[in-house]
Amino acid sequence: MKKTISYSIEGWLLELQKTGRISFSRDEVERQFPQSSYNAIRFSLNRLTKKGKITSIWKGFYVIIPIEYAFHGIVPPTLYLDFLMKYIERKYYLALLNAGEFYGAAHQRPQQYTVVCEFPFIRDLAKRNTHIHFVVTRKPIPSAWLKSFNTEKGIVLVSKPELTAADLITFQKEIGGLNRACTVLYELMDVVKFGKLDKAFFDYVPTSSIQRLGYLLENELERSIQANILFSKAQKHGCKFQKIPLKNSKPTKGCNINDKWKIVINEYIETDEL
Repeated sequence: MKKTISYSIEGWLLELQKTGRISFSRDEVERQFPQSSYNAIRFSLNRLTKKGKITSIWKGFYVIIPIEYAFHGIVPPTLYLDFLMKYIERKYYLALLNAGEFYGAAHQRPQQYTVVCEFPFIRDLAKRNTHIHFVVTRKPIPSAWLKSFNTEKGIVLVSKPELTAADLITFQKEIGGLNRACTVLYELMDVVKFGKLDKAFFDYVPTSSIQRLGYLLENELERSIQANILFSKAQKHGCKFQKIPLKNSKPTKGCNINDKWKIVINEYIETDEL
C-alpha cells in the first residue's frame, strides 16, 4: 500500500479493512508512518482502542473490530488466529471440541478455544469473554493431518477428524475426561476414515492414545469396524502396545484386561445422552 503523509492511522486501518485484513502489527504501523514518533503511534493506538476500533491481542499485535462485532467488542478468534500464529511464528491448529464443531460433532458449544502449538510454552489469552487456551506439544505438528477452513477474513487450520479423534484421548483432561471425549467421539466418527492413516500420524499420536481410542471405539461406542481398521494400521506402522490403564489416575488391582488393546479396564464410561 502506498504511503501517504496525509493518512491518519485510523484512515489507514479503514483502507486495510477494504483489502480484507482484520489484523495488523505495530511494526507495520511504524513502517507506514515513519515520520511519527514512538509516543505518537502509541497515543493513536491507545485512542483507537478506547474508541472500540481495535483491540490488542498480543504484544505488538492488534485486531480491527469490524462493525458487525462492534457492539460487544469481541471478535471470534477463528477470524484472526492464523494471522496471530504467523506473527508469533508458531505452527498451530485449532483442536478438540473446537475442531469437532467444524465436523458437526459439537455436542455443546465450547467455552474456550483450544489451540495446539509447538514448543516452547505459550501463555493463554483472555480478552473479555474470549479465552484461547494453548496446549503445547514437543513433537512436530504433521501438516498432512490439518485442514484449512475459510473464514470471513482468511483461513484457520483445524485438525482433521482422525487427528481430532486421537487428540480427544491424548488431551482428555482439557475437555473434562474420557466420558466427555466419548460423547464427542460418537458424533465425530461419522466422518473419520482411519484407512488413510500414515506413519506421520502414528509418529505424532502417542501409542497409548491409539490403544485407548481403539478400545473405546470397539467396546463402548459400537464402532468395531473402524476400531479394527485402526488396529490394522497401528500394527502396520509398528505401534508396540504395552499394558496400560484406561484411566491413569485410578487403581488397577483386580481389574479386567482387554487382550487386543492391552487396556486395563479401571474406568466405567458414562457418556451424555447420545
